[in-house]
Amino acid sequence: MKSRFKPVQPLGRRTVLAASAAMVLSAWATPLMAQSGRKNRVTLNSVLRFDETTWARLVEKGPRPAAYIFTTTYCPSCPDAFEKVMAFVMQARRPVELVVVLMDVQGKAALEHASHYVGATRLYTFEGFESAIRQSVDPKWPNVTPYIVLLGRDGGVQRSIGVPEEAALKRWLP
Repeated sequence: MKSRFKPVQPLGRRTVLAASAAMVLSAWATPLMAQSGRKNRVTLNSVLRFDETTWARLVEKGPRPAAYIFTTTYCPSCPDAFEKVMAFVMQARRPVELVVVLMDVQGKAALEHASHYVGATRLYTFEGFESAIRQSVDPKWPNVTPYIVLLGRDGGVQRSIGVPEEAALKRWLP
């Protein structure tokens, strides 16, 4: 009995190499691409110090518009708050400085938590007496996280505990 199938041609070296490369790349890239809305976002690899003088300097000379998300490693709602602010920024399609400030970890140890804040442009950690640093940011801050401060292009400041209201976000990025 004759087979209907044609004999298989041997694969060339280039074909095998191309297929191997595609398999390796897809295994590496698939988890990254599966995260919706996260293409072109990078994980941070450096940490900056945030002390009692940092806030005044950022308000005076820092980039605008900017969002500062003050958080702790044990805050369960902070990554979600970051994601909501990030989604608003992505929807607005404007360049924004999106900063995460970790209050309870210092130095390079903060990088272990950076995966919760993929898309942030900078990562700071408190260096010094926490209460004094918080007072330099806002004397009325009740030490609740996430504490979000929005600095507008015009220098306007909006503060919120948790995700800012939609109206506040629209005032910040009109």
